[in-house]
Amino acid sequence: MNIAIVGYGRMGRAIHEAAIENNIKVVSIIDPTDPEATHKKITHEALENVDVALDFSRADAVLDNVEKIAKLKCNIVMGTTGWYEKLNVVKKIVEENEIGFIYSPNFSIGVNLFFAIVNKAAELFNKAKWYDAYVYEIHHNKKIDSPSGTALQIAKIVMSKMERKKKILAEMINRKIEPDELHVVSIRAGNVFGLHVVGFDSEFDNIELRHEAKNRKGFALGALLAAKWIMNKKGFYNFIEVFNEMI
Repeated sequence: MNIAIVGYGRMGRAIHEAAIENNIKVVSIIDPTDPEATHKKITHEALENVDVALDFSRADAVLDNVEKIAKLKCNIVMGTTGWYEKLNVVKKIVEENEIGFIYSPNFSIGVNLFFAIVNKAAELFNKAKWYDAYVYEIHHNKKIDSPSGTALQIAKIVMSKMERKKKILAEMINRKIEPDELHVVSIRAGNVFGLHVVGFDSEFDNIELRHEAKNRKGFALGALLAAKWIMNKKGFYNFIEVFNEMI
């Protein structure tokens, strides 16, 4: 499999490392500012002989990147977050150009296993009316989005199973929360790769589920797993929905 990496930040570099370790050829690195990039723009030359382009760039670049890559008939793994309000627009571009596209707020293998655990836990706690739920996450001080796409995905999973939770509350508040609100709290500090916690609290005990990333390798391997899966496919896919087929 031949890949292109779009966006050569921390995740782009982690994917490059993992690709070398797994005998996957990185044909091009596309980044407008990084001196190590092979190309500054998405062009026919940059994507020549590329099976899948892996985009870990910036939210404000996603729409333009998808349009350019799709027109060049290259399949896409989208790891950039913060663009989901444009989901229908991106889906339309993918379908019109008849390419394969797979996205996720988090491609980590461990996180996607964590999603499945949270799903089952929330289903159980839905029956236990004595428990309230909450979500918090911690990331390094260079992370742009807050809350993280992963934290929001966790919150959506909890809400999908706990009928008494109707609304995600992620902004700063100066009041008590309502019983139907799920509070999601974000902390940005230091060099934390990523910590996500889901808690279920009652007056008599507290239960927490926790995922903490040790490095970016799990994210990179998951993205490459997604690239192999989407390589010869067409259509618009969420990694979470097809994860079980891959492992």
